[in-house]
Amino acid sequence: MLYPAFIEVDTDGSASGWFPDVAGCYFAGDTLEEAWQDAKSAIDVHFELLTQNESELPKARTMQEHLAENIGKYIDGQWILIDVNMDKFDGRAERINITLPHRLLHRIDIVVHDHPEYGSRSGFLAQAARNELQKTI
Repeated sequence: MLYPAFIEVDTDGSASGWFPDVAGCYFAGDTLEEAWQDAKSAIDVHFELLTQNESELPKARTMQEHLAENIGKYIDGQWILIDVNMDKFDGRAERINITLPHRLLHRIDIVVHDHPEYGSRSGFLAQAARNELQKTI
């Protein structure tokens, strides 16, 4: 899942930023590239702590939503998107038995074949479930 982060670069080349959707999650670096790497680490550690505390993970909103809600706030910087692998925060996998219509299953198989990032039918269904659950938060 992509989480937007806002990053500002100082005159000395150092950079720092935050995730507007993730309260208290900040990152920094001596360069823009280092800050970007720290952003990935910061959100992973933050989500690990939230998971350990059995807290809900925050929903990612779009950059456009942030800009519309905070006119004039995000001027002197740039947006980056950090891809967070949500699988590692879901806990241990459990085997279940489900029934799906043949045509639907065939369509899922085509999408999984064309998009290897899903890995399998289970990966596709897990991501679809996450997407639907995010709508309810």
